[in-house]
Amino acid sequence: MLRRQFVISTLALTLAAPALAQGFGRLSQGDARSGIRAALDTASRLATERLGRPDGFFADPAVHIPLPRNIATLQTQLRRVGMSGPVDDLELRINRSAEAAMPEAGRIFTDAVQSITLSDAVSIVRGSDTAATDYLRGRSESRLTGLLRPGMESALTGSGAYQAVDAVEPQISRGQNMLGGLFGNRSATGSLRDIVTDHAVSRAIDGVFHYIGLEERAIRQDPVRRGTDLLRRVFG
Repeated sequence: MLRRQFVISTLALTLAAPALAQGFGRLSQGDARSGIRAALDTASRLATERLGRPDGFFADPAVHIPLPRNIATLQTQLRRVGMSGPVDDLELRINRSAEAAMPEAGRIFTDAVQSITLSDAVSIVRGSDTAATDYLRGRSESRLTGLLRPGMESALTGSGAYQAVDAVEPQISRGQNMLGGLFGNRSATGSLRDIVTDHAVSRAIDGVFHYIGLEERAIRQDPVRRGTDLLRRVFG
């Protein structure tokens, strides 16, 4: 028992060194976990609010969702002859769908950060500037994908993106024009709706984690972003 208490105390002192140096007092493992949770709550909230606004994805080069590769190839070819309008509209609708899915993503992240354990928090506090973001992505991406997909399907339906997909699906299936040549036999990869949905979900999650990482880095490095005494103690 004494050995265990000594190890815990030594670890807590190691974590607390930066805070002690700035006069914030001793940092406990519980403080570390609470601080990481608070930081990720803040980072994920700011990220999803930013991306959930109109043009949050579409007008931001860092996270803009392009069309899946084969459709993008078609888009480029049609643009050369001034006929890319319908495909461009599909790209816009996909990005609008990602923006509409952000409130659901925010709720998922809020639930996910509550699973961080004491030992996880210790490693994260001592880790890189995006250690919390990397942890969250590594532990939750598969689950997030599964949970976010229905919301994205709903958003794609509401935005009209699926209607745009359905408009070209028969042409692709019949292979009567350039679309058929580009896509060929798609039976092994699923329906075009599935391809678009999987692509949209994957890129939307990439975008969210991109900004969660930026927010975490800012919280760690910028005292102004550490708006609470707890965050100042953890990252000070």
